[in-house]
Amino acid sequence: MSGVVIRGGEIITPLDRYHADVYCDEGVIKAIGPDLDVPKGAEVVDAGGQLVFPGGIDAHTHMELPFMGTVSADDFFTGTAAGVAGGTTSIIDFIIPSRGQSLLEARDFWMSNAEKACADYGFHMAVTWFNEQVEKEMRQVHHEDGISSFKTFMAYIGAIGVDDDELIGVIDTAGSLGALVTTHCEHGLAVQSLQRKLVAAGKTAPKYHPQSRPSWVEGEATNRAITLARCSGQPIYIVHLTCKESMDAVIRARQEGVMVFVETCPQYLLLDDSVYDKPDFEGAAYVMSPPIRPLGHQEVLWNALAAGLIHHVATDHCPFRQADQKVMGKDDFTKIPNGAAGIENRMALMYTYGVAKGRISIHQFVDVCCTQPAKIFGLYPRKGAIRVGADADIVVYDPARSSVISAKTHHHHVDRNIFEGFAIEGGVSHTIVGGKVAFKDGDLRVERGAGRYLRRT
Repeated sequence: MSGVVIRGGEIITPLDRYHADVYCDEGVIKAIGPDLDVPKGAEVVDAGGQLVFPGGIDAHTHMELPFMGTVSADDFFTGTAAGVAGGTTSIIDFIIPSRGQSLLEARDFWMSNAEKACADYGFHMAVTWFNEQVEKEMRQVHHEDGISSFKTFMAYIGAIGVDDDELIGVIDTAGSLGALVTTHCEHGLAVQSLQRKLVAAGKTAPKYHPQSRPSWVEGEATNRAITLARCSGQPIYIVHLTCKESMDAVIRARQEGVMVFVETCPQYLLLDDSVYDKPDFEGAAYVMSPPIRPLGHQEVLWNALAAGLIHHVATDHCPFRQADQKVMGKDDFTKIPNGAAGIENRMALMYTYGVAKGRISIHQFVDVCCTQPAKIFGLYPRKGAIRVGADADIVVYDPARSSVISAKTHHHHVDRNIFEGFAIEGGVSHTIVGGKVAFKDGDLRVERGAGRYLRRT
């Protein structure tokens, strides 16, 4: 067999839509045009009546992450496989050293784990402490490994969180490399104080998790992160932004000429904090940081997305099983492992509740799910584009399909789905990864270890 040809679909990019065939061979797109003449024996994907997108990129995942006394339930194989089933063909995960640990030691650990991935992957390097050694190692991983983004946490003080002085050092070093700093924005000391007060008052159920991390705690940290980046004259990328206070800080900064990139996630667009009131500890499934917000914040995010103020919709995919992992915090919400699954559902949710509901255009959908993350994180035009020479990572989406999300049918290696019962319009019929059909009409054909490491610029 010589390659794959996608026949008769409507190609959608951030700027254009047109009908054409796409021929892929040797892992790249070789030709685009009507009625392509392709080699005999090429596998034919009939995309008539369907939409053709660049492969989705999720630039915020946590596969097999050691965290809070356990390890996230999807490893690099099951997690990337679930992504492929949902149209995500590349991820950028995180190397997260312990405080005081060598960045290089952590790099080797995560690189080894990721070798089982079935789709392409890159890494952000988290910086959880800062001194001359860390500065040297930041330069080393940038030069040797093509890691061009560095993650900082303003929460988790005493564990992986950094203080303001350390954050300034990370921003200055990244700036000297032409690299980008991404930041988890929550006032860590305020969170610790609120947690202590709630637990001391006997308020230990999952519903108290969002009360320990209110939106104003995130808003303050977002403003502070932007201010520190501004001191250094550097851009900054805010991960998983959830609330009006943070969006207000971003808008104010952008009006003043500061370059701020923003990411949000489907859970913050589609859920509200009533999920924490579910009985029988089911609210624990939604425990993540930052938490899901009260009604009102979601509309702010949708409006910002439509206005182009949010650049990427990622997932923060970090699933933990309810039965034997979330239950660790049965008597204390501060011990519930933070995170949930989402990589398989992201594209369909954004199409259904964004495009089909008229909240964003189909071009904006492709931009925030596929193209902008490639541009921001140094993968474009290899990724995030349907053009000759780009990697043959392509999604064929059938708008005539319908389904309902359920933990009983998803590919996530976890026993809950935070979007349980959500109706989906359309669905992925085919996912092409590296020029091979890796998902076809529900049949997942992924190959363990087929994913390639992505060096970024």
